[in-house]
Amino acid sequence: MIVIDGIVMGPRHCAMPGCEVGLLNAQTGVFCKAHQDEMGVHCRMKDCVRVKVAGTQACVNHQEQWRVYRARYANSSLLGVQRMLRRAQEERQEWLPVGGGAELPEHDDLAEQEVEQVNGSKYNNYFSAPRFYCVETICAPCGVVLAWRKFAKSEGVAKILWFLEDVYPDPASRPSYIAIDKGCALLKHIVRQGHWPAWEPTTRIIVNSYHYINHQITDHLCRTWCNPAPLNGDAPNLVVVANDKQGNPYYKRAFNTQACEQLNAWIGGFQTVLNRMTVSNFDFMMHVLLFIHTQRVIAKQEEKKRNQEAGIEMTDSDEESEDEEDSGSEEDEESEEEED
Repeated sequence: MIVIDGIVMGPRHCAMPGCEVGLLNAQTGVFCKAHQDEMGVHCRMKDCVRVKVAGTQACVNHQEQWRVYRARYANSSLLGVQRMLRRAQEERQEWLPVGGGAELPEHDDLAEQEVEQVNGSKYNNYFSAPRFYCVETICAPCGVVLAWRKFAKSEGVAKILWFLEDVYPDPASRPSYIAIDKGCALLKHIVRQGHWPAWEPTTRIIVNSYHYINHQITDHLCRTWCNPAPLNGDAPNLVVVANDKQGNPYYKRAFNTQACEQLNAWIGGFQTVLNRMTVSNFDFMMHVLLFIHTQRVIAKQEEKKRNQEAGIEMTDSDEESEDEEDSGSEEDEESEEEED
């Protein structure tokens, strides 16, 4: 089994459609070196070839658009408020109640993603450099990180499928189960695009337990095919019988389908610093952080194995409390570093 999830974060990259290269000027730049040379002194409005007015990024005909942009983004505190409002909209999923007039999150809007793939972007200017939308990670249920990738513009199911096909090009290496928050949407996409015959013999796609409880009961596909812990014997490997402290048996999930959620909670502590980095520095830092996280997970598993060999058994509640202590110590370390 593998677990997939994304965290909304990432550095800025070239504003030219389809280009994800780092910026020539990481502080105020908009393009990579190649596209900066190509644009030269041209107006930063799309499809405009006029020369920019000195001290601005627009030609004479587009000074009003430049003025509006400056007025909107000059105040950094206002930008922070707008960013939090956008995040609140992006985190609203299609299976949750949607208020009147609210829009669906853009990473779940497949039609809009198709438009962006054709037109390159939904914006009509190059006044600012876009950010990578999120970092998508693939983890084993124990927490070991297997792969990661930056996604630009959206966290669409099409990109997730491409990611999986790149990581597992050989069907023999594909996992038996893939746990992901939008598992039902991913399954629909795979079937509609004709990829299901290649995945059906090896893999079953399920929704992780954290998000499954919020999916609609009336969603027949989700409840039938994406249940992370079915009790009807359909997937016996996903459910095991355990005993509580009193020795009473109970059903429990055989795998931790929230491994990526737990990783993201830790990575999120570095988000502010990572977002300010160049693309190359961001990639290096992510490799380092994920390596450190993986080493800590492996060390914890080895300690657990030694305890079992020594006859020291830990209950599920003990393991959960240990996880909470570890996460708490990580937060304390981060707060101490910030104070220093």
